[in-house]
Amino acid sequence: MDSGFLEISPVLPSQDVERDVNWYHTYAGFQVLHKDEMYAVLGRENLCIHLQWHADTKEDPLLGGSVIKIFVKDIEPLFREFVKRGTVPEDKLRLKTTWNTSEFGFYDLNKNAIFIVQDL
Repeated sequence: MDSGFLEISPVLPSQDVERDVNWYHTYAGFQVLHKDEMYAVLGRENLCIHLQWHADTKEDPLLGGSVIKIFVKDIEPLFREFVKRGTVPEDKLRLKTTWNTSEFGFYDLNKNAIFIVQDL
């Protein structure tokens, strides 16, 4: 059954949208598609990540700990790019996991986990 899903656009919490936009540009290669002081949309090829500011108070918690997985066709060129950017160390690529993927991951400045995954 084809559900009609087209994409996933995660909205990740941010303590500092400007800082985090710069981090995603430098360390993950994303470009700004939209930005104001409270919200940003970042893109890379056909991927989008949204960042939303939170005050990290009881009324507006930052939470953190979100996880996203970005599935790719060929992980090794991306891994080399992310090593060159200083995003991940060279020993973080997990090839041929027992769950039939190759993958690596990293955290952004708000402790959101981002995994790059290739199904085998």
